[in-house]
Amino acid sequence: MTSKNEITLLPDQKVDELHIPGLKIIQSKNSFMYGIDAILLSDFAKVKCNEEVVELGTGTGIIPILIVAKTKVKKITAFEIQKESANMAKNSVALNNMSDRIEVVNESLESIEKILSPQSVNVVISNPPYMKKSGAVKNSSEKIAIARHEIKCTLQSVIKAAAYVLKPNGRFYMIHKPERLSEIINDGIKYNLEVKRLRFVVPEKGKNPTMVLVEYVKCAASGMTVESELVVYKDKGVYSEEVERIYGR
Repeated sequence: MTSKNEITLLPDQKVDELHIPGLKIIQSKNSFMYGIDAILLSDFAKVKCNEEVVELGTGTGIIPILIVAKTKVKKITAFEIQKESANMAKNSVALNNMSDRIEVVNESLESIEKILSPQSVNVVISNPPYMKKSGAVKNSSEKIAIARHEIKCTLQSVIKAAAYVLKPNGRFYMIHKPERLSEIINDGIKYNLEVKRLRFVVPEKGKNPTMVLVEYVKCAASGMTVESELVVYKDKGVYSEEVERIYGR
């Protein structure tokens, strides 16, 4: 099928409405679909007017689309290794008339040094695969497995790529699993990225955290702020007031 913007969808693809009125995203039932972690990360990342941003692992483009909709960011260069996801991201960007501010690059993280200059951007954002390659049983779909497991990249390779492209005092925003916090901190230090802000995400008040939002600053002194936990649900199936605010409801 073809949209009014002349974007051709494959049989397994569909156009979904986003929570911000007027915004859309193309997704496939056979590929990884964005979740609440991408929404929370796009809110946690503080992007200022006219800053240049790199995203590592954009999937179908949800995070850059949300950030461009909410800020006056100069440009976002979004890397995605999976060709089908990168094509959906490019089409989603075009569908939302954001091609002048978002560039989707279908390349691996290892290619970043050939494409971008060192110390060239203000902000890096990433919602990387959470699971180690040797961890839990991988999904039967290779495309979904690559998005969830460290098959094509690792936590350390993501941090290394962020450190390469960030200017001194540049900021790197990431969401990950709390059980990998020691790696998150130590690998950052290895590449001169200091964790300055942490926020744990809990499904309900009193529950253990299932995600952690992280802000690194390049070349910063040690010392971090642990913010109050972000509670997703205030009741069964009912979002908390903060999550409702993040969704703009």
